[in-house]
Amino acid sequence: MVYDDASKKWVPIKPGQQGFSRINIYHNTANNTFRVVGVKLQDQQVVINYSIVKGLKYNQATPTFHQWRDARQVYGLNFASKEEATTFSNAMLFALNVLSSPDSGGPVVQRQNGPSSEESEAQRRYDSNEVM
Repeated sequence: MVYDDASKKWVPIKPGQQGFSRINIYHNTANNTFRVVGVKLQDQQVVINYSIVKGLKYNQATPTFHQWRDARQVYGLNFASKEEATTFSNAMLFALNVLSSPDSGGPVVQRQNGPSSEESEAQRRYDSNEVM
């Protein structure tokens, strides 16, 4: 969802996108970037594809509703449970921490034995009721 200043309401990013979505945070370790990608469970339509940027403002408005803002827009996700919201929050905060670290300009070190637990956390899937 995005916040519409004119109507003072949360609205779908595009009309017709209400429904449950699977939300993922992906970490591209080659260039150390993160994306929030949401796909509707009903028809696999991409409902959000957002690049997480350094300095993004993230807020856990309620235990199950989280929002973030960039220079242009406020985005929101409504989760089906506190546990799902917490898992997403942990991954988002991990991404923001990585991006704000002094050495975030370059690629992260690749590991022979797979990703760290934090990287795995950032790549987990999250089900949310993205649009009410």
